[in-house]
Amino acid sequence: MKKAFKWFYKTILWFLAISVGMVLLLRFVPPVTSSFMIQRVFEGVFTKNMKASIAYSWTSYENISRYAGIAVIASEDQRFPYHYGFDLKQIQDARKTIERGGRVRGASTISQQVAKNLFLWSGKTYFRKGLEAYFTLLIETLWDKRRILEVYLNIAEFGDGVYGVKAASQQFWKKPPANLTMHEAALLAAVLPNPKKLKANAPSGYVQGRASTIMQQIARIGGPSYIPVKRRKR
Repeated sequence: MKKAFKWFYKTILWFLAISVGMVLLLRFVPPVTSSFMIQRVFEGVFTKNMKASIAYSWTSYENISRYAGIAVIASEDQRFPYHYGFDLKQIQDARKTIERGGRVRGASTISQQVAKNLFLWSGKTYFRKGLEAYFTLLIETLWDKRRILEVYLNIAEFGDGVYGVKAASQQFWKKPPANLTMHEAALLAAVLPNPKKLKANAPSGYVQGRASTIMQQIARIGGPSYIPVKRRKR
């Protein structure tokens, strides 16, 4: 029992040291890939699906249209400037909806999605959710809001195997991400719930409708000036 406890204790310490060091490093160094990209490549190998390739190319926040950042905030996480990784108000509203017998649409914060996409895997087990919460807290503690948004815009999937706004803008509209219009940014944000089926470059009526709603929300929350550098206090 003593040996088992010692082994467990050392494992926890090593995990904490490696995870903190990794998150701290990625505050300054662009990630070369993400766990979701790696998972897609392995799925392609094991299923012999030659189409399971990825398009990914990192670009700095300064080279991304400001409409891209505010579009994903308006669509995915409007309280992003104020929370510490978890939108408690949304959690409370979801609980009330469940109690009334309603259906809750799954919507993690941008910080949670970065933690999941960058370090973890898809799934809904309590173990994975616990790790997601841990990495979310690390990210919110060691990064500022601008860095969280920058990483999210670079690793989010905006099309089938198309990761990040640079790859998406180049493949869909043959332009650099700095030149994305508000409508194009809204289309990218509109496909985030299901980027493997929804298409930003050939939008269905549903995607166009979502994009219009996102543009309305962008105007309502104040446009690109709403994007924070650090977490704001309210």
